[in-house]
Amino acid sequence: MTNERSPGRRCWFIAPANLLAHGVARLPQAVLLAMGRLATFLLWPLLAKRRRHAATNIALCFPERDAQAQARLLRDTVHATVTGALELIRGWYAPAHALRGLADVQGLEHVRAAQAQGRGILLFGGHIPHSELCARLLGEALGERVTIVARRNNDPCIERLLDGARRRVFADVIAKKDVRGLLRALSRGGIVAYSADQDFNYQNAFVPFFGVPAATLTATPDLARRGNAVVLPFWFHRDDDGRYQLRVEPTWRGWPSGDPAQDAARYMAELEAVVRQHPEQYLWVHRRFKTRPPGEPNLYR
Repeated sequence: MTNERSPGRRCWFIAPANLLAHGVARLPQAVLLAMGRLATFLLWPLLAKRRRHAATNIALCFPERDAQAQARLLRDTVHATVTGALELIRGWYAPAHALRGLADVQGLEHVRAAQAQGRGILLFGGHIPHSELCARLLGEALGERVTIVARRNNDPCIERLLDGARRRVFADVIAKKDVRGLLRALSRGGIVAYSADQDFNYQNAFVPFFGVPAATLTATPDLARRGNAVVLPFWFHRDDDGRYQLRVEPTWRGWPSGDPAQDAARYMAELEAVVRQHPEQYLWVHRRFKTRPPGEPNLYR
C-alpha cells in the first residue's frame, strides 16, 4: 500500500495534468489564444496581487500615459501573461509538426557562425511570457535543442511536473543560480537561452530601465568569458495574427566594455527599446524594482 507521504501519492496530479497538457498543446493557434482571453476573464479576480505589481510598474515606466491608457496596458499585460501559461504548455508538449508555420526566424547565421568557431552561445533575452515557447521554436528552426535557465519551484510535485515537461523538449534545464551548470553547458558548445532582467539583490548595479533605477545583474559578460561563449541578443514577440517573430542579433558593438555597470545599462537600454515595441508582452507582473538604492522606499504594496 502506498504511503501517504510517498512522492507517488503526493504527486497524483502529474499524470492527468500531462494528459490534459498534450491536448491543449495540439489546439489550433486561434483556439489557444481564445482560451487565453477566456482564462484572463475567469482568473482576473484571483490575480489581484499580480495586477497591483503590474499597475505599479506601468505607472513607473509609462508616466506619459494617462490613467485610461495605463489601465488598458494593464488589461493587455494580464491577458498576455495568462495566455503565456498556455503558450508554455504548447512549447513543452506540442509535437514538432504542430509548431510548423508558427514562427518567422531571423539571424540563424549568427548562431551558425559562433558554432563554426567552436563556441558556446548565450542567447541574451528578456522575460516575455512566451519565452520558453520561442526557445523551442528557435531550436526547431536550428534542428537542435536549446538549453534553458529556469527557476526551480518550491513545491516538489510541481517542480517534478515542470522539470519533466521541460526536459521533453530542451537539451537541458539549468537552475537559475547553478553557475557551474551554466558554464558546463557553454563550455561544451551548448546554446543556452538566458535572461538577467529580473530583480537581482546580488552582483548588481542600479541602472536605468524606463528611467527607473533597476537592480541588474552585472556578471553576464564574465559568465560568457568563463564559458568561452558568444553572447547573442535574442528577441521575440507575438503578432496580432498569432505568429511569432524571432530575431537573433549579433553581439552589440563595444559590448562588453569592461565596465560591468555600463554593460548592464546597455542591456537594459536594448531591452527597453524592444519592450517599447510591444509593451503588453513584457512580464510586468514581476516586481522588477523590488530592490531599491539605499534610502529609497519600497515601491510595491
